[in-house]
Amino acid sequence: MNARQQAHAWLLLLPAVVLLLAFTHWPALATLIDSFLSTPKPNRPSVFVGLENYAVMADDPIFWQAVRNNLWFAAVTIPFSVGTALAMALWINGKIAGRGFLRLAYFTPTVLPMIAVANIWLFFYTPDYGLLDQIGGAFGLPAHNWLGSTSTALACVMVVTIWKEAGFFMIFYLAALQGINPSLREAAAIEGASRWFFFRRVLWPLLMPTTIFVLVNAVINAFRMVDHLFVMTRGGPDNATTLLLYHLYEVGFKFWDQGYAAAITMVLLFSLATVALVQFFVLDRRAHY
Repeated sequence: MNARQQAHAWLLLLPAVVLLLAFTHWPALATLIDSFLSTPKPNRPSVFVGLENYAVMADDPIFWQAVRNNLWFAAVTIPFSVGTALAMALWINGKIAGRGFLRLAYFTPTVLPMIAVANIWLFFYTPDYGLLDQIGGAFGLPAHNWLGSTSTALACVMVVTIWKEAGFFMIFYLAALQGINPSLREAAAIEGASRWFFFRRVLWPLLMPTTIFVLVNAVINAFRMVDHLFVMTRGGPDNATTLLLYHLYEVGFKFWDQGYAAAITMVLLFSLATVALVQFFVLDRRAHY
C-alpha cells in the first residue's frame, strides 16, 4: 500500500476516530482528572485532592449497598434474560403456528420506552388495586406492597428488566439460528442424535459468538439500568433498589458532588471494562467463527 492509499484509508477512518475520541476517550479522561479534584463552588474553584474522593467512596455505606444491589441484580437478570432469549429464539425459529405473531409479541417490550414500561408494571405492583394483588385476592391472599417492601422491591425491578431485555437478546439469537446450515440438523437426525445432544454439541458452540456479544451487552445493561428506578422506586425503600448508576446520579446531580461522582464513574467504567475483557478473552476461546 503506497502513501496515497494509506492517506485515503485514514481519511475514511477520520470521522469515526474523531467521534470515538470526542465522545468516548476524552470524556473518560476528563472524568478521571475530575476524580482527583474537589467539587467547584461559586466562590471556591476545584483543587487537587488526590485520592480523597476515592476514600470518601470507600467509607460510604450507601455506595456499598448499591454495589451489593447491583451484583445481585446482575447475577439474576443476566442469566435469566439471556436464557429466556435463547429459549424463545429456539422456539420461534421452528415451524410453528403463529410464528410471526409470537416474534412480534416477544419483541414488543424492547421497542416500548423505558418510562412506559415502568408505568405498565406500576399497574401490576400497586397495592390493593394492582393486577398481582387482584389475582392474589381472588385466591384469598393478603395484599402486599411489592415496591414498598425491602424484601421484594429489588426482585420486582429484576422481573421488569428480564421482561424487557429478553426480547432484545432474542433477535440476535434468532438471526444466528437462521444463519446455521439446516443440513447440520438433518445429518444429526440421520445419525440418531437427540435434540439435546444436537443443541449441546452443535448449536451451542455455533452460537457462542452471539452469546459473547449478548453477554457483554447484558452486563453493561445490568450496570447502567436507571430509568425504571426513577418511576418505580427512586432507589427505595431504604436504598433497597439503589443501583450504582442511580447512586451516581444522586451524588452528581442531586447532591452536586462532582468530584465524588467522577470517582464512582471511574470505578464503574473500570469494572465494566475488566468484565468485558475477561468475557472476550476467556469465552472467545470457545467460540467457533
